[in-house]
Amino acid sequence: MSRETLDVDVLIVGGGPAGLSTALRLAQLQKARGGEPLSIAVIEKAREAGIHQLSGALLDPSTLQDLVPDFKSRGAPLGTPVDNDNIYFLTQESKVRLPITPPPFQNHGNYIISLSQFTKWLAAQVEAEGIDLFWGFPGQQVLIEGNRVTGVRTGDRGVGKDGQPRGAFEPGADIQAKVTIFADGVRGHLTRQLYRYLNIGAGAEPAQFAIGIKELWDIPKDRLKPGTVIHTLGYPLREEEFGGTWLYAMADGRVSIGMVVGLEYHDPLFDPHAAFQHFKLHPYIKGILDGGTIVRYGAKAVPEGGWHTQPHLFVDGALIAGDAANFVNSMRLKGIHLAMRSGMLAAETAFDALRAGDTSAAALSAYKTRVDASPIRRELYPVRNVHQAFGAGLVAGSVAAGMAMFTGGVLPPDLSGHAGHKAMRTIAEYYGMSKRDILAASNAAPIDRKVTFDKVTGAHYSGTHHDEDQPVHLLVHTEVCHSICGSEYGHPCVRFCPANVYEMVDDGAGGRRLQINASNCVHCKACDIMDPYGVITWVAPEGGEGPSYEGM
Repeated sequence: MSRETLDVDVLIVGGGPAGLSTALRLAQLQKARGGEPLSIAVIEKAREAGIHQLSGALLDPSTLQDLVPDFKSRGAPLGTPVDNDNIYFLTQESKVRLPITPPPFQNHGNYIISLSQFTKWLAAQVEAEGIDLFWGFPGQQVLIEGNRVTGVRTGDRGVGKDGQPRGAFEPGADIQAKVTIFADGVRGHLTRQLYRYLNIGAGAEPAQFAIGIKELWDIPKDRLKPGTVIHTLGYPLREEEFGGTWLYAMADGRVSIGMVVGLEYHDPLFDPHAAFQHFKLHPYIKGILDGGTIVRYGAKAVPEGGWHTQPHLFVDGALIAGDAANFVNSMRLKGIHLAMRSGMLAAETAFDALRAGDTSAAALSAYKTRVDASPIRRELYPVRNVHQAFGAGLVAGSVAAGMAMFTGGVLPPDLSGHAGHKAMRTIAEYYGMSKRDILAASNAAPIDRKVTFDKVTGAHYSGTHHDEDQPVHLLVHTEVCHSICGSEYGHPCVRFCPANVYEMVDDGAGGRRLQINASNCVHCKACDIMDPYGVITWVAPEGGEGPSYEGM
């Protein structure tokens, strides 16, 4: 097949905070140091800036201050400054406010933002520097020669569901780059290819993840003071499940509400989406939401494994930044500023390597040196064992978190983690029986379509869209769904997916078959992470497809 080829000095994969910070820092270095202008390109699967960006979102502005010192005069959409912090332990019917807000949950100086709006603004700063941003161009394949990354192939357009070209077929382009910077987000499928082909995970602890489920609501304006931050622990999660919730009050009665649950739970019948619905029915939370209106819904995986789960950050011709490198502080529930910082450091490393004419792994190893000397390590290293400790339950994890805070990370000692999907038990192991009524055993929540909503309705509020006539972008590699998964795990994909993508339906012959409703997908990556057999792979759909997280 004949493909167009584009040659650039730097290719940045991903138009989120990490990738855009990389591009902006490169432009700044070019201005400050001069020399032959660098050709820089950013590719992003979303059709426009920001619409695939999802976070809680509290912004620590420390990195922004370093990247764009005059960000306020440039009109950065910082939303609402945090006014007060509250943290509660919930039981099913009541709440207990913690008398002291732990340091990781103290947010003075931070802002409640829309990450979507913030990303749009950041993209505008990059475009003003003359850097090419290619929206709706997902990277589909890493180009490798020997052990060297040479660029990325973008996805074909106009391929039918049968895999054959349609009338409007356009082959993807090969973008050749001297340095490729992978900022393709949590569980980025191109970064996963680097794990597979270049073994960048060698020596690292297994990556660990959570799923964050979020809704935007409009409530009466006088109900919560703008700038109010609420976090909760406890109900509806059990002691064995790691996670918590948030509620952030923005201006004009808009609130961000959501739940984060570790994707390493044991119960095969547990449903994170259902747990979130139970949370909204808690008397305290329902009292806040009553009479309000849901505006938007979304979900996203969060890389929470910490410092020891970062892969090799550099190879010949490539660097890894942001969520793709697992730079998230699970104690603070923050990663935007770390993603931006890593992008800046990647830019500085790439710029120096290109000026020196050496983009080998040896030259690009300066990136790791920079990361280790930066606020990224100072923030992540002391809490490197916290997520792993929560694998032993809420009490053990809370003790570990306290030890990490009071000893500066000296304690607890290094703990080993495990891939989250390996934690799930079979129905027989967890419940002590081979068969059980799944509905009765699950944590299914009542749906009233006022405060609680089913997954199909949630997908509607995500604004997601995928052309039905294209190959399914969720690849199931074996037939376990039809054979052993039901008896062993009760088809957990129908529960851990927050958008009703996976559905077991009548096969017309007295059995059940898996139906993939790919058009519902919100690109959270939970299926790629949590399937107990590890047989699902998420790949990018045709360019521009997916959720529309306006305001999120």
